[in-house]
Amino acid sequence: MVKVTLDDIETKVRSALLHHGAGNFAAAEVARAVRKAEATGNRICGLYYVESYCQQLHSGRVKGDVLPTVTMPRPAVVQVDAQFGFAQPAFSYGLAQALDAARQFGTSNLAVCHAHTCTSLGYFTEQIATAGFIALGLTNASPIVAAPGGKTRIIGTNPIAFSVPDGKGGLAMQFDQSTTTVALGKITMAKAAGEKIPEGWAVDKDGAPTTDPEAALAGSLVSMGGYKGWGFGLMAEVLAAGLTGSVLSQDVKPLKAPTGAPHDLGQYYMIIDPSVSGGFADKINQLVQAVGTDEGARMPGQHRADVDPVDVPDAVWDLVQGLAGTA
Repeated sequence: MVKVTLDDIETKVRSALLHHGAGNFAAAEVARAVRKAEATGNRICGLYYVESYCQQLHSGRVKGDVLPTVTMPRPAVVQVDAQFGFAQPAFSYGLAQALDAARQFGTSNLAVCHAHTCTSLGYFTEQIATAGFIALGLTNASPIVAAPGGKTRIIGTNPIAFSVPDGKGGLAMQFDQSTTTVALGKITMAKAAGEKIPEGWAVDKDGAPTTDPEAALAGSLVSMGGYKGWGFGLMAEVLAAGLTGSVLSQDVKPLKAPTGAPHDLGQYYMIIDPSVSGGFADKINQLVQAVGTDEGARMPGQHRADVDPVDVPDAVWDLVQGLAGTA
């Protein structure tokens, strides 16, 4: 392990993306997201993805030099066409207008269309919440989940993120989770490490429970809570694909494959201005206090702090430096 500052991570990732064909704005936005993922210990969405970003920039699977286009088909609906580029710059292009619409109308919707994987939804909903708004975000992914009792993979891990402001520029709560028992990256990381996975995470191609990550990747992940998680996954599918014009999970190719068709994924955000309720801040404060009554209990995401510097495996840091042309 090597200790690396967040500034160094952001700088190297930006350089790597620029070196492989990303435009300045796109490279900066993606690097900022990788920095945040590493700072919060979300390694699946951090440096772990940089090699894939660079490979797909090189092959053209993700367009690094496109400019997102923003339209407002209705007064409180903001649509951003990512043009098969990264999700992070597309979100940034539409955020200000979506927040302005929420201030005016009480709620707004932000749809990011035809984008590369956003990696971490909570990264985006947190930005909305720290601006003072409640945010619900949903997206879909490559097919890895069958219906309970079925074998055919229909939807992805289809994450949902929810962030709530504390009224002081921070977060009262935040969760960001897949609608499966575990994120797909946990399975792929276990396979790479030669480790078994816990029973209950996945089933094999015949629908039988498995602890073998390779069998899991050939089979299906398990929805959290069975039918309940499956329902949430379908809800994410309807909003992320149906309301953005992007592809259904069943048509998404493996996200980290270096070549192939663009991801063409959608992300959908619902934004709510809590000031429409005069008692919102008091209710949230009461809820936080009630949760904290028991020692060790807390609201999801509460008291989370960024770590700087962070521990990075030597091989991973060497790879990133090589991608940046500075090894």
